[in-house]
Amino acid sequence: MFRPHVILHPTDLSENSRLAYSIAVDLAKQNQAQLLVLHVVETLGPENVTFGEAASQLEPASYQERLKRDLQVSLPPAADVATHYLLSEGDPAVAVQRLAREYHCDLIVISTHGRTGLARLLMGSNAERIIRLAPCSLLVVKQPIPEPAEPSRERLV
Repeated sequence: MFRPHVILHPTDLSENSRLAYSIAVDLAKQNQAQLLVLHVVETLGPENVTFGEAASQLEPASYQERLKRDLQVSLPPAADVATHYLLSEGDPAVAVQRLAREYHCDLIVISTHGRTGLARLLMGSNAERIIRLAPCSLLVVKQPIPEPAEPSRERLV
């Protein structure tokens, strides 16, 4: 039986990603696993420091702390789950692969926007690249498609 001990959830903080996070939390609870929540940004360097941080001569570490705080507020830790928040920079697929190896992850729980056709061609798919590069098993969570509303029976009679 597959029992993950370390689950990695890469997030872009989208609504789709929140659904994947809730599933990752449930799986971590069921298996008493650690949950790593990863947010990958373009850069963690000084070019993204806010004006207020620059004016107070704070180091880029304050920018990183702000990102980590925002991540914890957006996806708060669940009770009974050892949750660790990680930040990385650069290419999301490469960062996920590297951290999954570094932390010996058993499972990656990711979301996909389910783009097809021209949108996928133009925007690419981070989920697809993560799937190709992943060193462990994955669970890909797709946002459910809303079912069309059924006509009221009263109107049909």
